[in-house]
Amino acid sequence: MTLVANRQSGWLLAIATVLCVHAAGQAAAQPTGRLIGTLERHVVREGETLLTIARSYDLGFVQLRAANPGVDAWVPRVGLELTVPTLHLLPDPPRRGILINLAEQRMYFLHKSGQVITHPIGTAKGGWKTPVGNTRIVRKRKNPTWTPPRSIRAERPELPASIPPGPDNPLGAFALDLGWRGYVIHGTNRPDGVGRRVSHGCIRLYPEDISALFHQVPIRTPVKVIDQRVKLAWVHGELYLEVHPTPEQIDEIEATGRFAQTADDLDLDWRVAQAAGINSSRLDWDLIYRVARERKGIPVRVTLPLTEPEALDTQEIPVDASASPVDSSQTPADPFEIPLDASEIRVDSPEIPVESSDIRIDAPKVPVDGYLRNDRR
Repeated sequence: MTLVANRQSGWLLAIATVLCVHAAGQAAAQPTGRLIGTLERHVVREGETLLTIARSYDLGFVQLRAANPGVDAWVPRVGLELTVPTLHLLPDPPRRGILINLAEQRMYFLHKSGQVITHPIGTAKGGWKTPVGNTRIVRKRKNPTWTPPRSIRAERPELPASIPPGPDNPLGAFALDLGWRGYVIHGTNRPDGVGRRVSHGCIRLYPEDISALFHQVPIRTPVKVIDQRVKLAWVHGELYLEVHPTPEQIDEIEATGRFAQTADDLDLDWRVAQAAGINSSRLDWDLIYRVARERKGIPVRVTLPLTEPEALDTQEIPVDASASPVDSSQTPADPFEIPLDASEIRVDSPEIPVESSDIRIDAPKVPVDGYLRNDRR
């Protein structure tokens, strides 16, 4: 799904175009503010799995499974109606560039024109990290060659010195090199890994998504990486809350479809109260705590309906849910004021931390040109 938003009245007025062909034709939604997309339903057909359904909606595997706990990922019951979480709150956004939220395994491209496009991503597995902070795209490569880094060669000494473009190449057909040496936004020869924690730190996209993004972003595009599990925003006088699972819970959801409850580590009361301001009497705390427990990654309205005239102070501005009560002087600089160091732009191929297990020729071929295809098996 590609989501497009335009600036209006100083903020983002979103228009979501769902690039999945429904039985009645192409569907579109008209959300507003920081709420983009629409929550959809999908009726399982013969031969479908959560992997194929997720990709047809441009979702990650774990994202779809988290929204439908307990559903068999590989043989979902035919006729079962699934919740399709194609509704998102924009994270606290920069003015333009690429914004990657590791917690929700999703990226947003905010074009200087005000357009917003979002895609699911594959992220680092346990024991590996993707840096959090600000960088830029310093090089674009079509049909890249992969040079296995020393860390991978230590695990797989039989690997060749380099792997040329083709079906064995873990980078897929396109690569966007970041200013952080060895970190890349790239495609993949194993699309099943999108929306899962499987990489050594790079960001992977579905082949069709990286193909589109590659032609949309120029060199020097700012990239900001965050890890924001809780998102809060006022939309048309209502407060919305979106909560995502921890990395460990993501692994549990992938394996079993559920996760074990843990002690609250979200500092949720403070964050919600800060967002509510003078409207705290409208908060539905029972619903807030349920959203936090379930962690389905779906925006939920957590304000009660107005019963009498009340003074609202929502302003429909971004609420930094990742913030904590600290000195505001510690606020990081605007990522788009980062000077570009010419030394960042390299000609040599980086040592890309891509897992060697990705190297295979028999990559799955999943049809993506329609979400209710009869011929998908």
